Amino acid sequence: MMIIKRDDTEAKDLGEGVTRRILNRGGSLMIVEFCFKKGAIGALHSHPHEQIGCITSGSGVFTIDGKETEIKTGDSMYMPPNAIHGFVSHEDNTVIIDIFTPQREDFLDA
Repeated sequence: MMIIKRDDTEAKDLGEGVTRRILNRGGSLMIVEFCFKKGAIGALHSHPHEQIGCITSGSGVFTIDGKETEIKTGDSMYMPPNAIHGFVSHEDNTVIIDIFTPQREDFLDA
């Protein structure tokens, strides 16, 4: 078991109003917090990892494989491997918590 306190982790500024914070990881899992300012964009992208996300505050438009859906606090989404997805925030302090399997090794070096 590994407990990591959020205040002991650093947020990485990805630019354009988006930050990423690795909250914990182990085995094949990783949990990551993304914070968005109003109007910030998580650009369309894909990766070979499975991903489940939950919006814990705020709102925006989530796109997966070309379908746009308005999401708000409490909504969740699943992205299968290689699905093209992205997000546009409608509010400051919009937070999405994402779980990846396997771990996003590219987040460790970036």
